[in-house]
Amino acid sequence: MISKETVNTIVAEWLKDKDYFLTDLTISTDNRIVVEIDHEEGVWIEDCVALSRFIEDHFDRDEEDFELEVGSAGIGQPFKVHQQYVIHEGDDVEVLTTGSQKLIGTLAEVSNDGITIVTLEKVKHEGEKRPRLEEVEHPLTFAEIKWTKLYIDFK
Repeated sequence: MISKETVNTIVAEWLKDKDYFLTDLTISTDNRIVVEIDHEEGVWIEDCVALSRFIEDHFDRDEEDFELEVGSAGIGQPFKVHQQYVIHEGDDVEVLTTGSQKLIGTLAEVSNDGITIVTLEKVKHEGEKRPRLEEVEHPLTFAEIKWTKLYIDFK
């Protein structure tokens, strides 16, 4: 069986000096290898093909039978690594907290410990008749986040 460490080392070698980064790497018991990469400006199919060939060049198919899939993290998929938060700072995201609260807003800040989401909410202040729409900050630690993904609005 092909080890995850071996494939990870090969992928890291290909990623060196590139703006791409690894988001996920899985290897099943029947040697199905799935590699997901991401980039600030999106992933090009030519680069997926180049990485796939680079990985294949490091294995002998006569010795190891394997299936290889190289692709992008996917626009509607939850973030898997910190770098995805960093490249989407300032973008609209959807967050589900571990407390089952769903927030849709701007990813305003990313730190090593968590994020801050800014949402638009109706807030009623004391002495006012009607609530008004205001920006509300929601600081969250990564431990409080079940998933985060880019918010896509089709309106």
